[in-house]
Formats: sequence, structure tokens, C-alpha cells
Amino acid sequence: MKLQDLQSMTLEELEEMMSILGEKSFRAKQVFQWLHKHHITKMDEMKNIPHGLRCQLEKIAPLCTLELLQKYESKKDGTTKYLFTLSDHNIIECVLMKYHHGNTVCISSQVGCRMGCQFCASTLEGLIRHLTPGEMLAQVYEIQKDIGERISNIVIMGSGEPLDNFASTIVFIKNITSPLGLTIGQRHITISTCGLVPQMRQLALLQYQITLAVSLHAPNDEIRKKIMPIAKKYSFEELLEACSYYIEQTNRRITFEYALIEGCNDQEEHAKELGQKLKGLLCHINLIPMNEIAERSYKGSSLLHAQHFQAVLQKQGIPVTIRRTLGEDIAAACGQLRRGYLLKQKS
Repeated sequence: MKLQDLQSMTLEELEEMMSILGEKSFRAKQVFQWLHKHHITKMDEMKNIPHGLRCQLEKIAPLCTLELLQKYESKKDGTTKYLFTLSDHNIIECVLMKYHHGNTVCISSQVGCRMGCQFCASTLEGLIRHLTPGEMLAQVYEIQKDIGERISNIVIMGSGEPLDNFASTIVFIKNITSPLGLTIGQRHITISTCGLVPQMRQLALLQYQITLAVSLHAPNDEIRKKIMPIAKKYSFEELLEACSYYIEQTNRRITFEYALIEGCNDQEEHAKELGQKLKGLLCHINLIPMNEIAERSYKGSSLLHAQHFQAVLQKQGIPVTIRRTLGEDIAAACGQLRRGYLLKQKS
């Protein structure tokens, strides 16, 4: 049976495959290291793997490779956006951000998205398909290879809803944190979700030490339903209960993402209500002046407005920061990733 791609297999799955193929178990570790430590793109690069086994692997689970289509660098802050072509000719975007504490890559988990958030460009064409774990990993490996520097932090916050592609996201975490691979610590990985409650609870049970970022964007159900369709399925109360459960299981602080939309969710009363709802919860709020997209009429709040919103929350004892916007001039900022290259080609 042909599998999706070799990089999408965990070490345990590789060990099982080697057993089926009649190979020694140590071959699994060798193959895993070639894939996730050395980031090979051709089977022949696995020099210590017998030729016959390489040929078998090619037939069973070929390598996942991405082709660099375009690269854009921000003239304002050095943020770089990458467009990669997948084997089926779909295109994904991911972003490199350089900070004093290391290089951070924001990767995509799906081609498109079906969550329908009104302030996000990634969802405009709906969901095309899930990415495999190998396609998620390859984004990190290709960017690391391109810059010649180590990637130290990963945010799964590009196109797509990671928890809607739960299985691939979990394999991604297992492989990227493996001591046989890049050995990126779990605490250097952030998963962003719009609030898929059952999957949040499922993730909590794994007790990973990753950071969970929840896209909240409203202080109540009434506003949230207008801008986030997922709120019609899971109430504000259900979401906060899932957050509490996650904190209980992992002892990790939740990050709430809150895009400030002018006249929608950015008033003083909204900040007061939000503070009351979150009081006592182990959390941190990231305020994001919304990055505008052409297809929507929403406008982002001014920095002055954001600072007042922040002050109201701080007065209630809620830890809160205003996120610095990076890559806005190359449409690489939060909420701006889309299949824009294809849209240009069609026009």
C-alpha cells in the first residue's frame, strides 16, 4: 500500500515498515535522521541505506518535496514570505520572522481554510485540502536551508486551522521535536486555533508543553458569531471551559488572540466585559490591530485605540500586549495569507 510521503511517518511507523520489509530495526533511525536532521530531497542521498531498500521506499512512500515559487522580503522589517508549490500544484504560503531571540517560521497546515472568519484572507476560497505532516515539516526545512540558519520557533498560524487537520499536526509535533531530528523543544511551538472545542480537549490529554493560541476576537457570543462562524457551533462558555480544561491538563498558559476591529469589538465596554470573562484564568491576551483585506469592509483599530483597550484590561489585572505587525507590506501579516498568487494568475 502506497503511503502519502516518507516524512509523514513517525519513527515507530518506520520501525514497523522495516520489520515488514525484513530489514533490521536500526534502519528506521537511519532513515528518520536523513529525513529530519539532514533534510534530504532525493533517496540517493541516504548513503548508508542499501540501494534495494531505497528503491522499495520510493515505491511505498516517496519523499515530500516543495518547490520554491516566489519569495518576498519586507522593506520595513525584513520579514520574508515564501510561496511553495506542492506536488499536486497547489500553492501554500509561510513566513519567516527574525527576532533577537531567534528565527520564527509561521507555517500553513491546510491549503485554504473552511473556518470562514470574516477578517481573514486565508478562508476566502474555502478549504482545498489538508497538508500532510511531511508538507508541514518541509516548510520549516526548506526555509532553514534557504537562510542557512537554525529555525528556533514555529507557529502553526498560517493558512488553515491546525486542529481541523489534527492527525497531521500531531505527527508534525512528534517529528519536529524528535531528538533524532531538529530537536525543537515543545515550548518553542505554538498552535493557533479558532476554537474547535473537541480537538482542544483531545490536545489537552496529550499534555504537550506547546503554547495554545486561541483566536477569541470578541468578548461575547453575539459579536463572535458575526465574525467567526465557529461561534455558532461552540459557545463562548464552552470555549472557555475547554481552555480551563487545557490549562488544568497541561499547566500551560493560554494565549488569546484578539484582532481589534473598528466599531465592532474595540470599545471600552468590550474590554471591560472581556476582562470580567477572563479573570482568574491563566492566560495572556495578544491584541492585534486588524490587518485589512480588500474583500472585507472591516477596518483595523488605531494604535491609540489599541493602547486604551490594553489599559482597560491591565486595570483588571489581565496580562496583555499589543502585537507588533510584521510583513504587512508583503501581505504576510496576521490574517493576510491567501492564495493570492493564483488569484493574480487568473486575472
